[in-house]
Amino acid sequence: MARAVEPSAQESTTHAAPTLTAATTPKTPRSLWSDSLGRVAVRSAQILLILAVVSISIFALMQIRLLVIPVLIALILAAAIGPFVNLLRRRGLPGGAATAIAFVLLLTVLAGVTSIIVMSVRNQWGELVSQAASGLEELENFLLTGPFPLDREQLEQARTGLVEFATSSQARSGAITGLSVVTEFLAGAILMVVILFFFLKDGAKIWEFFLRPFKGQREQKLRRAGKRTLEVLGGYVRGTAIVALVDTVAIGAALLILQVPLAIPLAIIVFITAFIPLVGATVAGILAALVALVANGPVVALIVVAVVIAVNQLEGDLLQPVVMGKSLQLHALVILMALTAGTILAGIIGAVLSVPLAAVAWAIIQVWTAEDPKLQDMNPDLPPANSQPV
Repeated sequence: MARAVEPSAQESTTHAAPTLTAATTPKTPRSLWSDSLGRVAVRSAQILLILAVVSISIFALMQIRLLVIPVLIALILAAAIGPFVNLLRRRGLPGGAATAIAFVLLLTVLAGVTSIIVMSVRNQWGELVSQAASGLEELENFLLTGPFPLDREQLEQARTGLVEFATSSQARSGAITGLSVVTEFLAGAILMVVILFFFLKDGAKIWEFFLRPFKGQREQKLRRAGKRTLEVLGGYVRGTAIVALVDTVAIGAALLILQVPLAIPLAIIVFITAFIPLVGATVAGILAALVALVANGPVVALIVVAVVIAVNQLEGDLLQPVVMGKSLQLHALVILMALTAGTILAGIIGAVLSVPLAAVAWAIIQVWTAEDPKLQDMNPDLPPANSQPV
């Protein structure tokens, strides 16, 4: 019988168990997230986590808005009046005396402006409301009988919707809680005054206290971020006040020349609404045009509209770039989105505070990413913001 041939060593090696290739290697948990889909999933989870944290933070802050809003208003006012306090200190006044003088002057100005606004508007508020209502009626008649007439049924539906909203349970509950709103307003005003005094007196010490846990480069960035925050807030408030004053003088003078009734209250409303970007001046202009339409006719109303448009163009193209400088480096769409979010969260106060807060957030992002031009000036060793990696 033939003897069986033993396989050689080479043949044994050839027929050995197959080695694991890349296709057959089991994926580890880390490698499962390393492909393109895994990276997208990780980024999506991170974005959702950030949105959840932001939403929870906003909800928590809204629960203590009686504290948050006075703190924000006091911070903005302190940033606006801060250079005056520093000027008094450079002139040789002690810190306490400089703070007291600036604090008293600011409260006097605020009380005087508030008194003028309240007295002017209160004395002629009834006439202002009746004139505006009459203007709306004439506008309705024009829409029904004008060159492009609308259907009366559509106007009635719109009016019915407004009436239903005004008489809804939500509106009635808001009217019932009016006393609590007044109480909260007074408490918030008193709290704001106290916080403002301490911000002016011990603002630097308070900021140093918050910087204690941070060291090195992070501390330097936080210091620069704080400095830019004060610059942005102060520049925004001072610039907006100057722009509002110019708008008030221009539109008020035009109303007086055209002999439009309630010119002074309308000019004051222009000053107040100027602190709400984009929409404030438009609302004030519409109200002034309605009053002019009733009292002086359509020709004067059109002239008022033309004056308001011209003032808005002057404000957007000349006044804001010159007066406010780089304090508000935001696109109009960002401003509109900030206004909408602020109005939804906190009403009129939110609309006023949303834009400067958005400007501060953008300035802090620029400082933190070393893209702020003033940061480049302070530290020339940093690469320029628009430089490309080599």
